[in-house]
Amino acid sequence: MTLRKDYLAANAGKRAPMPGFVLLVRPRGDDDPTMRIGITVSKKVGNAVVRNRMKRRFRELARALLPVEGVPGADHVLIGRASGIERDYAALKAELAKALAKVKR
Repeated sequence: MTLRKDYLAANAGKRAPMPGFVLLVRPRGDDDPTMRIGITVSKKVGNAVVRNRMKRRFRELARALLPVEGVPGADHVLIGRASGIERDYAALKAELAKALAKVKR
């Protein structure tokens, strides 16, 4: 996702807060089954190096889990938290799977 209005619209969807991130999921309502992903990490998390590292980790998590456990036809937004950068990849992956299961209910 690249447009600000899409991120703002996703804010009205379901949210699943986790220790390393917050997941927002909002069905788009069109008949397109593709899943879109948006990632945002604010300056509160750290400097540019830290934020880019976190975004790379989120992209890899999305590649691994969204095709299997994501909501078809929905926008998924990952918002990074400050505690997410020191969490290991396996913990973040488990948290994302848990968040996606929570949102699907």
